[in-house]
Amino acid sequence: MLKKTKISNGVKNKKGFTLIELLVVVAIMGLLASLAIVALNTARARARDARRVADVKQIQTALELFYMDQYKYPDDPSTARVIETTCLDEDGFGAAAAECDAEGTTYMGKVPSNPHPRTDGTCLDVPYSYYPDETGDLSYHITYCLGHATGDISGTIHNATPAGIADP
Repeated sequence: MLKKTKISNGVKNKKGFTLIELLVVVAIMGLLASLAIVALNTARARARDARRVADVKQIQTALELFYMDQYKYPDDPSTARVIETTCLDEDGFGAAAAECDAEGTTYMGKVPSNPHPRTDGTCLDVPYSYYPDETGDLSYHITYCLGHATGDISGTIHNATPAGIADP
């Protein structure tokens, strides 16, 4: 509110805000800023979950291409491991993306990494891992975790298989 102050020589207008008015405005701005930060953190967590789903779908697509050429999924017991930053070529998952065979077929040049921070929701700090089926070379599972429900997939640890991205 603007205040008028009378001075003995006459009337002089003195314009400005009171201390209380300034404190109220600062408090409202602080409240709005804290709400924006909370909303931004939630949006970031959901974006990481959406990326995890997209990453696993990409890995599955590369594995299906591998299967179409090799008539099996990578089944070497040494591939039962973390697959982040590796490549997938005709020999299976390589030790590192740089070690992909340049002369053969490359199905995925670099397997994506689980985005950080990985500890969204109830998830632990774990990377994407590939496990061949113990009973043969016709299946696999990829473990991944979502912090929150994304689409039809609940927010927990999942195993992607040739049958789909979510546990049945």
